[in-house]
Amino acid sequence: MTRSAAVVNLDKHPCYSPSAHFRYGRMHLPVAPDCNLGCNYCEREIGGKTYHSYRPAVADRVLTPEEALRRLDQYLAHDASLAVVGIAGPGEPLCQPSTFETLQLVSARYPALMLCVSTNGLLLRERAEHLWDLGVRTLTVTMNTVDPTIGERIYAYVEHGGKRLTGLEGAKALLESQLAGLEKAAALGFAIKVNSILLPGLNDGGHLEKVAGVVSRLGAHIQNITPLIPLGRFRHLAPPSCHELRETRLQCERIIKQFRLCRQCPADAVGIPGEEHPPT
Repeated sequence: MTRSAAVVNLDKHPCYSPSAHFRYGRMHLPVAPDCNLGCNYCEREIGGKTYHSYRPAVADRVLTPEEALRRLDQYLAHDASLAVVGIAGPGEPLCQPSTFETLQLVSARYPALMLCVSTNGLLLRERAEHLWDLGVRTLTVTMNTVDPTIGERIYAYVEHGGKRLTGLEGAKALLESQLAGLEKAAALGFAIKVNSILLPGLNDGGHLEKVAGVVSRLGAHIQNITPLIPLGRFRHLAPPSCHELRETRLQCERIIKQFRLCRQCPADAVGIPGEEHPPT
């Protein structure tokens, strides 16, 4: 299955283009609260923000698709810098109808805006064509390993096919789905960014170079390596040092282009990323 598509213009996407990062805005619409994957490094937080709240999987509240469209209307009334509308949680967008309802509403009203979705890739193979038909052209897929024996240490469970899979079985199912989803999305014509979290003691020591090689061959355009935020079942782990992060990016850059400006922003972030000053 292939579908020829024009090359996606990423000049205004602040999460792909370093220059756009300081010029154009993005709005994340928090319409996807639930998740189908038990990442050991993740803590979803909806409302009542506490410590380290400027991070992925966090939102002040979950919006309905109609509320999300109204929020977008209100923002666009006073800010012309917005170029991208994305759905990045606070859970997994592809396992919830609200994601697709929101994309349809936004696409119909604002066809000139770029639509973007962040996903763990578990359902990408099944949902890719629907996303394409709704006008989505950029995807971020989180992939932390291409080795199921590492994956079983990163993920507590994988909910797929009506079952909750754990251990090596779950890790294998996730990896198979991610690889097939990436291949299908690339064939459709999506611009794909792969997010990889550097997890000391798990996927360091050159493993993310293997991830870079695999996703590059499958058609990913760019990789974004971010440091572990010690949360969830991994709250006891130390994050990588700046040196470790820099060296890993340098090694992976020999294989695939690297994005270095990621703010690890929450699921309801809005504005120009390069102008933001997250709380410390």
